[in-house]
Amino acid sequence: MILVTGGTGLVGAHLLLHLVESQSIGSEKVRAIYRTAESINKTKSLFQLYNRTNLFDSIEWLEADIIDVPSLEQAFVGIDKVYHCAAVISFDPKDEELIRKINIEGTANIVNFCLSNSIQKLCYISSIAALGDLAAHETIITEETEWNPEKPHSDYAISKYGAEMEIWRGQQEGLKILIVNPGVIIGPGFQEQGSGLLFKKVADGLTFYTLGTSGFVAVSDVVRISSELMNSEICNERFTLIAQNISFRDILNSIADALQVQKPTKHVKPFLMEIVWRVDWILSVVFRQKRQFTKATAKASYSKSQYSNEKIKRVLKTDFIDIHQYIKEISSLKA
Repeated sequence: MILVTGGTGLVGAHLLLHLVESQSIGSEKVRAIYRTAESINKTKSLFQLYNRTNLFDSIEWLEADIIDVPSLEQAFVGIDKVYHCAAVISFDPKDEELIRKINIEGTANIVNFCLSNSIQKLCYISSIAALGDLAAHETIITEETEWNPEKPHSDYAISKYGAEMEIWRGQQEGLKILIVNPGVIIGPGFQEQGSGLLFKKVADGLTFYTLGTSGFVAVSDVVRISSELMNSEICNERFTLIAQNISFRDILNSIADALQVQKPTKHVKPFLMEIVWRVDWILSVVFRQKRQFTKATAKASYSKSQYSNEKIKRVLKTDFIDIHQYIKEISSLKA
């Protein structure tokens, strides 16, 4: 039996759909954990979006929390493989304690239960945020790029790096593991977070863009490749999952074209982004509101990071969905 954590998030929900669709060809049964009954509705809505509601009931749902050890005991009964997708994604410094607790301590708990229950293989859905920092002579980030603790990192990046250290600890203690590091994940549903929020902002008339770049990947590729790796003999490796390195301007333009709305027209230069995050900090202090734009998001918006996907393409002989085409497809799906 397969256990999926984070099944009420973008990646976890799509992974559940992928896994239960595979049940018809003899795959294992699937169990997913949840924290609140209401959160399950987000996953159910995704199944409805793909017209797969009939498959939703094949998932065994169990209430548990990755930082609540007693609740995990029942979750691991009868489990052979684990996909660990659960995480908190936030760049608000006020969430530092929560991010580290969920992402690092929660991952440590999952690793410990995998070890004590002799789990066959654990796949951890990490992030390109946990990859290393380029040295002066390097131009593209790979799985071998070294993490430099002397360089500034967001709390989220630190938490994902710390979580990966827990995964490698499990590997050293005899657990077979896989780590995948997706780029910015594009996918339908979940309009109040991640790429869904990007679509929403563009639809609402976003006027600003930046010229930073990052690696982007379709959620369908993330779950497909993760599943292929888990069903292979490959273990104790990490793989960067990105389809293309694309500028934020081009991504926003593709979304605008797909939604048939106006493209963002105003280029915000780095110095202005530095002003914006400071103003946002002042407003958050004065009005005691959640940060909308932080120093970390400002830096990411104009950083021109380039990532390599050569390792996964070589090992699995696979390719990726074109991101611009995928945006068109999921935009029609949203309708």
